Amino acid sequence: MEQKDKFMLQSEVMTQTKLTEDICSLTLKATEIAKAAVPGQFVVLYCKEGSRMLPRPISICEVNRAKGTVRLVYRIVGAGTREFSTLEPGDTVEVMGPLGNGYQMDIAEPLLMGGGIGIPPMLFLAKELSAKGITKKHLQVILGYRDTPFLADEFKKIATVYITSDSGAVGRKGNVVDCAREMNVMGDTIFACGPTPMLRAVKRYAYENDLPAQISLEEHMACGIGACLACVTRTVEPDEHFKVNTRRVCKDGPVFLAEEVEL
Repeated sequence: MEQKDKFMLQSEVMTQTKLTEDICSLTLKATEIAKAAVPGQFVVLYCKEGSRMLPRPISICEVNRAKGTVRLVYRIVGAGTREFSTLEPGDTVEVMGPLGNGYQMDIAEPLLMGGGIGIPPMLFLAKELSAKGITKKHLQVILGYRDTPFLADEFKKIATVYITSDSGAVGRKGNVVDCAREMNVMGDTIFACGPTPMLRAVKRYAYENDLPAQISLEEHMACGIGACLACVTRTVEPDEHFKVNTRRVCKDGPVFLAEEVEL
């Protein structure tokens, strides 16, 4: 689902908490973005430190349209996200969004798969599907962690949740596709977000079971609006305008049909 409206705002920090040692939950006052955003989209945040000119893309974890707030859950991985982790209520940060394309949600029995920092946007999707009337029984979610789980309790309020980790430290041992096979978890359509190896496995699983899959790609981005071509991904068919087998993840995605992209 594509949204054409995007906004550049000076947003006030409402809350910030640490969910794990390196994962933070940041809630911003961003009324226009909250009203326009759909699951699968993202925003970019700008650092105040002048040497860090490029914005940092972060998926939208949740919106509260009534309060005009946007929740972002992100991992501290570098100087930019470390700066954001120091923000406190009352501080402001420059944000642009919503950006990119979201998920198509007209599905009766969705199967959501999230891995690592690809889990937060799945919560936004799960809550929107629940609001559309999808019951807990028919809303199935598989969450893949490194070690420490986060957001799982929020999913459990509205969905049937399965937890897995590569080491077996939490939940079942293996990746999200291993869990789907072991537990025979199926649905009408797979929705997924996570690292490329996970998405590659999801694409293969969808093909084997003749299921459509919508996947959200993770790529390094620079501008976030499709101008710089820093986040292109290979596609099966050529682009209708430029006649090359690539798409811009920030502009044409981040959500694609699994069959459209090469992983």
